Amino acid sequence: MAKKSSYALKQMVPEEKSTGTKYIVRKPTKGLKATEKLRLKKFDPVLKKHVWFIEKKMPPHSK
Repeated sequence: MAKKSSYALKQMVPEEKSTGTKYIVRKPTKGLKATEKLRLKKFDPVLKKHVWFIEKKMPPHSK
């Protein structure tokens, strides 16, 4: 039997300018990192530079 995943998928969007670029990352569901909001510096191909990305809730799944 397979183990349950201890990670949740989170969407990352740019902090300042909304360029339409987004990243999907895995975040732990247990422990210290689970309570903190993610903030990562990633490359934005539209702006062609590294910018801060913040965690945003994933959109609901449509059936």
